[in-house]
Amino acid sequence: MWRRIRTNRGVQVALGTTFAYYFKAVAHTTRFVVEPADIYARIEENLPLIMTFWHGQHFLTPFVMKPHHKAKVLISRHADAEINAIAAEKLGVGTIRGSGATSPRDFHRKGGVSATYALIDTLAEGINVAMTADVPKIARHVGKGVVVVARHSGRPIVPIAMATSNRITLKSWDKASLNLPFSRGAAVAAAPIWVPRDADDAAIEAARLLVQRRLEAATARAEALVGRGSAPALIDGRAPGEAAR
Repeated sequence: MWRRIRTNRGVQVALGTTFAYYFKAVAHTTRFVVEPADIYARIEENLPLIMTFWHGQHFLTPFVMKPHHKAKVLISRHADAEINAIAAEKLGVGTIRGSGATSPRDFHRKGGVSATYALIDTLAEGINVAMTADVPKIARHVGKGVVVVARHSGRPIVPIAMATSNRITLKSWDKASLNLPFSRGAAVAAAPIWVPRDADDAAIEAARLLVQRRLEAATARAEALVGRGSAPALIDGRAPGEAAR
């Protein structure tokens, strides 16, 4: 019964539209702090770029973009994800369907190959793309997908973390955050990460680990800014310890 309901197009459109309006309300009633303060000036020279974030922590990211920042987001082909896709489009964000996976067989089955090409083509058109860094069912562990897209597109990866003081943590594999209105909010962007086109396996792994470190540092900082923990500011967008290298 539930499967028939959630795959009904009318129900999906209604829920997607409701979520879009809900997150608009959350964004408009949240007092956001952005770090670094000059992030928009910094990224202008690097457009288009690849925005990446953790699964389940991305619902408010459309609201940190400026009106002229065109973007498309990678969303899986799963039936439940159709609601997210509708919500994104209602918020003015285009969609690319497909997702990563831990095995080559699942990667093809879930549309990973076609989605990768679509992401690269979108960047070539001068449009930003957004995608989760971690692959399904393995939360907070950066996969190689975002690095591969950066390598073949020649565009930089910008790890982004957002947090709100008032939220509900859902009982899902990614512990998704349902942000609530009237909160303190924080958006933290790490420094861009470039991946050379001739990167070998070792260089790709090094880039993956760098995305991991910077996204973890950005997440900890965003949480600290809304009163959930303590973490130092990123130094020039880099994780603690990087600046000395």
